[in-house]
This record gives sequence, structure tokens and C-alpha cells, in this order.
Amino acid sequence: MAQNITLIATAAMGLESIVADEVRNLGYDVKVDNGKVIFEAPISAIPRCNLWLRTADRVKILVGEFKATSFDELFEGTKALPWENFIQEDGKFPVSGKSVKSKLYSVPDCQAIVKKAIVERLKLKYGIVSDMPETGPTYKAEVAILKDNVQLTLDTSGAGLHKRGYRVGQGEAPLKETLAAALLLLTNWRPEYTLVDPFCGSGTIPIEAALIGQNIAPGFNREFSSEEWGFIKQKYWDNAFQEAEDYAKYDQPIEIIGSDIDHKMITIASDNSKEAGLGDLITWKQMQVRDLTLRNNNGYIISNPPYGQRIGDREEVIQMYRDLGSIMKNHPSWSVYILTALEDFEKQFGQKATKKRKLFNGFIKTDYYQFFGKKEEEI
Repeated sequence: MAQNITLIATAAMGLESIVADEVRNLGYDVKVDNGKVIFEAPISAIPRCNLWLRTADRVKILVGEFKATSFDELFEGTKALPWENFIQEDGKFPVSGKSVKSKLYSVPDCQAIVKKAIVERLKLKYGIVSDMPETGPTYKAEVAILKDNVQLTLDTSGAGLHKRGYRVGQGEAPLKETLAAALLLLTNWRPEYTLVDPFCGSGTIPIEAALIGQNIAPGFNREFSSEEWGFIKQKYWDNAFQEAEDYAKYDQPIEIIGSDIDHKMITIASDNSKEAGLGDLITWKQMQVRDLTLRNNNGYIISNPPYGQRIGDREEVIQMYRDLGSIMKNHPSWSVYILTALEDFEKQFGQKATKKRKLFNGFIKTDYYQFFGKKEEEI
């Protein structure tokens, strides 16, 4: 196999630049596209990226690309690719698919043709005359067709990278771990500053902050489908996990506080934190936002409060935003970062944001309002 392969780190809309920065920090040059970050890297990058990327959805191998406007072209283009470099003789390879603005619009037909083409290629290369056994490791293939351009990939992650392995409980609308990490990385928070999430829910933002603050790899406590793949040497996984252990700063002191009005959520958040291996590192409090007290200077509020989209919730949510705004007027050195879909949030909060950024929380359009704390000499 070639020394380097092409990898794709997929990203939620609006987070591509954050994912790109993470990949660059691992030492790889990137090209950014809609919903993905593409880069050339050695095979050892597969374990490292799966372990370290906090904001990417998945890490995929790009097997090949070509144009196809007929099923024959799709079959031949797929069959010409070196699948045997990745899929071992007894490998299972389910095929998923999607097609947008393309002549080949029937996704089930495209999946079936790609599957057949891979089978033909592997049978030829492995000298198999009967059916493929498919009793070994799973290699999830995907055919994605956009404007007749075909992209064929293998998913190295298995479960999405947002599934860190620590969520033992959650509320009605939990914030995705990858988005929570992105909200933190979009700030200039550092672990020497106090961080408070007064609408913590099941604790995702405080937990992700603790992982970032102590430089703990987000994938350290989970498994990946590609750990079973024969072409990735075990030493690459061993080295990646050892690197994660070596770079962790378990002794880094941090002050992170998560609070919520719902005592059930506080119990869940505490359980999730313990499952993440953080023990009592985070302080959890059951309280209303109007009872929030802040002791230190130059702290950070980073939160994803309720949006008030359900009938009957809006007035209650608006009052919570007003209460928080009133409190923060007395703490001008604190920085505040709020993700919400409430369009008149600045009016209710009582301040004009220094900056705001459009993001999607699932399928909900939101704004990330950023209020930068003043320096002491400015107060």
C-alpha cells in the first residue's frame, strides 16, 4: 500500500474550520470543503485522528473518486479501485449511500451496484470462486454522489466520534459532544480561568471543558471499528494510546461549575462526569440562574440554555436570559458565550454581543453570541 492515504474528517455545517485547525494541530496539511476536511497522511493517522479530534463527526478513508452517469460507469469505476488494500478476505462490507443532483438518483440501486463491484474486485484479487465469507471485521463503505461525481469511502470510526462513551444519561435535547467541544474551542478559555455553565443539562459542556483543560483525548475511553482492521498495525494503535496518555495533564487544576434548575439533570451530569473518569473534578449545583453567584474575576460563562421553542416556555426562558444579563452587568471582566435560537437574545440579555457566529444545533439554526470580558484597566 502507498505510504500515505487520503483521509476525510467529516464536520457539521459551520464547524469545518474548527476541525481543520484540529487536524493541523496533529501535524497534517488540510484542504477544507463543505462538511469535510481532506488531508493526506500515513496510516498511523487513523488511530491518532480518531482519538484526538474533538469536533469531527467521523474519520473516513477516501478509496477513490470518479464521474458516473450510468450504472455501468459506477460499477466499472468502483471495481477499478484497490479495495483489497483495505478489506481483508473475510471482511464484512455493508454499503450505505446518498445521491444529490445526480443522474444516478436511486440510492438503493447505487448501493447494490457498488457492493457487487467490490465483491467482484475482491473475489478476483483473493482468488475466491464461491461467495465472499464476510465473517471478519466490518468495513463500512459509503457511496456519495454529488452532481454525478462519485466518492467512495470507508468509515474508520464506527460509532460517531461524538459518542465518547461517558453518556450514561441525558435530557430531552442533549447537546452533541462534538458541538460542545466546538463551542469551547471557539473561545479563548484556558484552564486557569473559572468556567460556569448555568444551564448545564446532562453536563456536556463542563465535561468537554474538563477534557480540554486536562488535554485528555476525547476518544480515550471508547473503541473504533478500524481497531480490527489488519492493514493498520497494532503498534499504531498502541503508539496513539500511549501518546494520549503521555500528553494528558491529569494534575492540571481547573474550576468548572455546572448548574441547572432540574435536580435530575444534576444527578445525570454527575454520573456522566464520573463515567468520563473525571471524578469530582467538576462542581455540580442544582439552582436557578437568578441565584448564580460569581467569585473570581476574568471567568467564563459558556452555555447552551433552553431556546423557548415549545409553546408556553418562551416567557420563562426570556426571564432566565434577563436574569443572567442582570447578573453579568455586575461582572464586566467575565466573558459570556451563549448558543441560542432566540432571535432577540441580545435584547433580553441587555447587551450587544461583541461577536456572533451562525451554527446549527442538529437541524436548528442558532447563533453563538460572544461577549468579551473587559480588562481590569477598562472597568
